[in-house]
Amino acid sequence: MISRLLGRRTAAHQRSNPLAGLSVPSGAGLLTCRVLDPVNEPVGQAEFTVSDSGGRKIVSGETDPFGLIVAMVPFGEYRLAISAESFSPYRGNVSITDGAEPSGLGDITLQVAPSLPLPAPGDWEIEPAHSRIGFIARHIGLARVHGRFDNFAGAIRIGETMDRSAMHVVIGAASIDTSVRMRDDHLRSADFLDVENFPTLEFYSDRFVHRGGNNWAITGALTLHGVTRTVTLDAQYLGIGNGMEGETRAAVRATTELHREDYTVNWQSMLARGIAVVGSSIKIEMDIQIIPKS
Repeated sequence: MISRLLGRRTAAHQRSNPLAGLSVPSGAGLLTCRVLDPVNEPVGQAEFTVSDSGGRKIVSGETDPFGLIVAMVPFGEYRLAISAESFSPYRGNVSITDGAEPSGLGDITLQVAPSLPLPAPGDWEIEPAHSRIGFIARHIGLARVHGRFDNFAGAIRIGETMDRSAMHVVIGAASIDTSVRMRDDHLRSADFLDVENFPTLEFYSDRFVHRGGNNWAITGALTLHGVTRTVTLDAQYLGIGNGMEGETRAAVRATTELHREDYTVNWQSMLARGIAVVGSSIKIEMDIQIIPKS
């Protein structure tokens, strides 16, 4: 009777503590906490890093869909750093000691990051000298290929509210540059960009959606290789500053991913013909500065 009662108590403890059955090596302990937003909803995919007293990274990762962090580390003093999109970073200290239970920090609530002042309403334009439109692709069976477009221009109309803004960017296809002339000539050919028939890439958007903090989603139509598809830029607004001559400028960083098959550039057919090409997915990275249109 007593053994059955103890067995039920042990089973109940394991159900209430899912870490109870986890084997922890001698000299180590479990660091646990749950990451929440200001309305007590879990923050999934928040990045965390546990560092020792000398600043050396011990372990890092992401919270699970329920906002949970579980890390096994040797006994000692540590610094926990947590960051997530649209939230201010968290920094805190934690001690991992020899105890029967995990060293739980309980719930950690992240605060919404303050928003930077937005550009004034009106017409702005991309300042090419301080902007870059680049890409990263993986060469089939080899290392990554980094490139950029050197010739581009863009106009942005900032609305009375940011969600009423619009932008139009034109990129010269022939200005592609991967620092290898033979490869660049091939990318300009009919196998890829076909610059003679499609001399420009164009992006137009009138949908700016605030994602919290200084993060925005900019959704629009990208025309490449004669085909138009909907693309969303993940944009981080970096704020307003002044240039060397005192001019006002604003900066933004944005990324997206393209798939060449969406634009009728069929890499499988080129592989069948023995042509070495870059992979199907291409990551686009942009660092843009805009200035008021003169």
